[in-house]
Amino acid sequence: QAQLEESGGGSAQAGGSLRLSCAASGSAFRSMAWFRQAAGKEREGVACIDSLDRPLYVDSVKGRFTISRDSAKNTLYLQMNSLKPEDTAQYYCAADPSGIFCYMIPSYYSKWGQGTQVTVSS
Repeated sequence: QAQLEESGGGSAQAGGSLRLSCAASGSAFRSMAWFRQAAGKEREGVACIDSLDRPLYVDSVKGRFTISRDSAKNTLYLQMNSLKPEDTAQYYCAADPSGIFCYMIPSYYSKWGQGTQVTVSS
């Protein structure tokens, strides 16, 4: 059964960096995404990557975050630089096995990881 497992979360100072990883097992996924959910807020899309490795970003992270993947390792990454306190949230990896394009809409994705916490202090 396909599974996604995130790692790399933790604490950072504002202006610092973290890199999240999402290891996929049991299946290859064509489109993948990172979502986040802050306390008391709805889950929001952060970045996604489609079957041609074209990335999309939410405006609030453009220029600071980079989504990428290593197909040989079946692993998705999110490099987060210039972190801000408002980036504090539980971050989730999501994947769709068949989609050509990617969307930052939670209902588009059939597989989800368990999440990893990112906390940024000022």
